[in-house]
Amino acid sequence: MLANELEQKYRYEDCAVLALSDGAVVVGAQIAQRLHCVLTMLLTSSIRLPNEYNILAEINQKGAMTYNDMFSAGELEELTTEYFHYIEEQKMERIFEMNKVLGAGGLIKDELLRNRTIILVSDGLNNGMSLQAAADYLKTVRTKRLVIATPFASVTAVDKMHIMGDEIICFNVIEDIISIDHYYDDPALPSHDKVIDIIEDIILQWK
Repeated sequence: MLANELEQKYRYEDCAVLALSDGAVVVGAQIAQRLHCVLTMLLTSSIRLPNEYNILAEINQKGAMTYNDMFSAGELEELTTEYFHYIEEQKMERIFEMNKVLGAGGLIKDELLRNRTIILVSDGLNNGMSLQAAADYLKTVRTKRLVIATPFASVTAVDKMHIMGDEIICFNVIEDIISIDHYYDDPALPSHDKVIDIIEDIILQWK
């Protein structure tokens, strides 16, 4: 459905699909096949403070941090000062884990995104933090346009989509969102190695 929607407008545009997770790669591959464009992935990971429910920040595979805007500047200054060493340890652990998953060098390359329309794809957004982290990453890359596409998202995530994207495609806005898997008839994902194969072989799958 997302591919059908995007094909009408972007089939002959210079685009790149940027997926936010393994599940997003499975969704994004359908779009990249139809648009005849590249597919890549930006991994992010959440950092929470001890005994804190809300995410403090999202970190991407290159180490850039995006702090949760629900915290005021004063609160962030206080928290990052008090928990400085803990946050630094968490950053190192998350970067190590993501690079281990992706392999040496990671997947994302700026030259695949530069001067293109970016179609940022998720398999579902429950809070929008990964979206915010991706948007912050893309600020360092000169791109033409940011299109955000997801089958469903929470109200909070949709609010972020409107702020960050030049265009958004979201078929369902869910007020009390549960886990992403809950909304799929078949939530099973291929192995991560298979997901990497999907990305690397996408040109062979162009339709």
